[in-house]
Amino acid sequence: MKIQENHSLAGLNTFGVSETAKYFTSITSVEELKEVLASDIFQQNPWMMLGGGSNVLFTKPYDGLIILNQIKGIELVKEDESNVFLKVGAGEVWHEVVLHTLANGWFGMENMSLIPGSVGASPIQNIGAYGMELKDVFESLEAVEVATGKLKTFTHEECAFGYRDSFFKRAGKGKFIITSVCLKLNKSAQINVSYGAIQQVLEEKGITEITPKAVSDAVIEIRQSKLPDPKEIGNGGSFFKNPVIEEDQYLDLKEEFPRLSGYPAGKGFVKIPAGFLIDQAGWKGYRKGNVGVHEKQALVLVNFGGNNGQAIIDLAKEIQASVMEKFGVEIQPEVNIIG
Repeated sequence: MKIQENHSLAGLNTFGVSETAKYFTSITSVEELKEVLASDIFQQNPWMMLGGGSNVLFTKPYDGLIILNQIKGIELVKEDESNVFLKVGAGEVWHEVVLHTLANGWFGMENMSLIPGSVGASPIQNIGAYGMELKDVFESLEAVEVATGKLKTFTHEECAFGYRDSFFKRAGKGKFIITSVCLKLNKSAQINVSYGAIQQVLEEKGITEITPKAVSDAVIEIRQSKLPDPKEIGNGGSFFKNPVIEEDQYLDLKEEFPRLSGYPAGKGFVKIPAGFLIDQAGWKGYRKGNVGVHEKQALVLVNFGGNNGQAIIDLAKEIQASVMEKFGVEIQPEVNIIG
């Protein structure tokens, strides 16, 4: 185990914010993680785990220890007539795992293609896109309990998944470090093209035989057409969650804004696109100094260069206030703000 001091975070977060960590280390195994947990530096300082850095925004230097999770591995642990079960290291890149499953004829993750970040972060956020969420392919996970160093298995029920939410964002926050995730995938295709523009893209391409690979390709095309590449423009993907509102409020808004779409979110509730609200409030393409709102996707806040974490937060607050004033709807950040 090697712990570095005053380590730059510029290349470890997709916003490209060039803050530093007082202490920094990386782990490649559960054993290395346990060694870090037992160290004096861990015991005496604040700490946080870092994966792909795609869902985090640093607003100032981190006065503690950052642990980069690089636990790798994709293992077929069991299968039956209908499903395969994969144990995936928390440090694996999510999209690379999606491509691996498709190449092997295992299905269920195709709608979540090109979501940035690591596998270890996926249950915390219950990541999702185009009508699918992590919980739909989740079987279990393993996590080390910080207080004891013991490895614990969590079932689907114990993770308490919600919309962009889980046990690990609430009661379990800071108490466990995820080391692997077990995914339950289908051997037969179960196509879902009902969400977003997937069906439209497939029709435009003249694709009549809709396969999971075709769905994945369509999702990748849509995401690349709307979302800026972090290697070119600093961003964390969707900055805000899609809000869930009462059905009566949705119907009232729909009458005033006919193009507003909505998706069932439990009895009496509807999920609506935050991007539409932000766009209608006039923010798409807005720029102030070196931060702004992406010109093609209003959900994405961007950093055009420099150390602008706090400036991005200030812009986000302006957008929240504007959307509340125009629609009476509260939108919340999806990004984990560190500062």
